[in-house]
Amino acid sequence: MLSIFRLIIIVFAVSFMCWPLSAHAANRPSMIRDAEVENTIRIYATPLFRAAGLRAEDVKIFIVRDSSLNAFVAGGQNLFLNTGLILASKDANGVIGVIAHETGHIAGGHLSRVHAALAKGSAASILATILGGATAIATGRGDVGGAIALGGQSVATRNFLAYSRVQESAADHAALRFLDETGHSARGLLSFMEELGDQELLSPSQQDPYVRTHPLTRDRISAVGEHVKKSSHSDKPVTPHISALHERMKAKLYAFINPMPRTLRVYKASDTSLPSRYARAIGHYRQGKLDQALPLIDGLIADEPANPYFHELKGQMLFENGHLNEALVSYGQAAKLLPNSALIRRDLARAQIEYNQPAFLEAAVINLEAALAIERRSAFNWHLLAIAYGRIGDQGRSSLALAEEALIRSKPKTALHHAGRAQKIFPEGSREWLQAGDILLAAKGDAARQRRKEQQ
Repeated sequence: MLSIFRLIIIVFAVSFMCWPLSAHAANRPSMIRDAEVENTIRIYATPLFRAAGLRAEDVKIFIVRDSSLNAFVAGGQNLFLNTGLILASKDANGVIGVIAHETGHIAGGHLSRVHAALAKGSAASILATILGGATAIATGRGDVGGAIALGGQSVATRNFLAYSRVQESAADHAALRFLDETGHSARGLLSFMEELGDQELLSPSQQDPYVRTHPLTRDRISAVGEHVKKSSHSDKPVTPHISALHERMKAKLYAFINPMPRTLRVYKASDTSLPSRYARAIGHYRQGKLDQALPLIDGLIADEPANPYFHELKGQMLFENGHLNEALVSYGQAAKLLPNSALIRRDLARAQIEYNQPAFLEAAVINLEAALAIERRSAFNWHLLAIAYGRIGDQGRSSLALAEEALIRSKPKTALHHAGRAQKIFPEGSREWLQAGDILLAAKGDAARQRRKEQQ
C-alpha cells in the first residue's frame, strides 16, 4: 500500500511516516513505496529487461512523487518513474514504451561515465544529488536544499541526466527492438514523443524534465513512426489483465495524491467500476471517513477475495484508526496472498509490534527477517526489527539491528556504538559476532570518508 505515503523526503534524506504532507513538503520530490504500484511497473518492465539481456532482479524500480512527466535511469541499474508520467498515460503501452527507452540507455551503457559517481549511492542519495538536495545534506541547511530542489531542478537534472542525440536515437532503436521482442505496440512510445515534441519550442523553464534531458527531434519521432507503420505488433492492444492493472494503479495514485473533491470529479460516485470504487475508498479513508471507506473496500474484496492489495489497504485503514485486531487479520490475509512482498510483511510486522505481546513480537521478527531478505538495505525495517528484538529482551540482536540501520543512514558513530555493544554480547566467532565485525569495519570506513570530506 502507499503506507500512508511512507515517503523519503529527498531534501533531508530521511523517512517521514505521515500523511498528509505539509503544503511545503508536498511540493518536494519524494519517493513512494507501494507494493501494488511497484509490482505493476515490475510486470511491465521485466520482459523488457530480459529482452535487453539484463537480469530483471538487478534493476531497481523507484516511483517519484512528482507531477511532471519524467523518467530516468541513474546510479547504475536504477529506474525512476514520476507519478506525473504514470497518471498522464492513456494506457499501459505509454508507460511500457518509456520503460523500453530507458532500458535502452541501460543496455547501451550510456550511464557508465555520467553516473559513475552515483553507482554506489542509495536511491535517496541519487535522487537528492540529481535534484539538488545533496546541498542540504552537505551544508546541513534544509532551506538551501529546498530552494535548489524546488527552483534549480532543471539545471541540476540537465547536468546529471542529459543524453546526446546519438544516445537518444540508439535508445529508441533498442526500445523498438525490445517492444517487438516482447510483443508490445510502439504506439504508446510514439504518442508520448509526439505529445512532448512541441515542447522543444518552449523555454526550458516551461518544458517537462523529460524534454530537457532526452532531446527530442523530428527525425527521432519520424523513425518511431515508421516502425509503427511496419511492425506487426502496432495494432496489438494491451491484454485486459494489464489494462485492469494500469487503471487500478492510476486510481490509487490519483486518490492518494489529490484531495477528495478532485478525486470525486474524476472518479464519480455514480461510477461503479472497480477503479472508481478503489479511488473513492482511498479518498474517504484519507478524510477519516471510515464508515464510507470500509463498505467500498469490503465490496472490492467481495469481488476479488484473492487480491492482496485490497486486504492490505483495509489493514491500513483499520490500523490507523485504532482497530488493531481487525487490522492484523487484514494484513495477515494480504501477507498470506503475497508472502514475497517486503512492504506487506513489514506492515504486518508493524501492527504485530503495536500489539506488543510475546507471540506477536516473535511473529513480527519472522516477518521482518523475511522482508529484509528481500530488501536488506531498508533502514526502516532494521529499525522495526530492533524494536521487536528489544521488546522480547534480545538486546544483542536489537543492537545489531540498530547498527545496521545506522550504517544505512550514514551514521557511522552510531553504528560503531551498537555494533561494539553487540560484539560484547555474542560469543566470539558466532554468526552474530562476525556480523557485528563486518558492521564495525564498514562503519570505520564510512567515518574515515566523512572526516576526509570535512577536511576538504
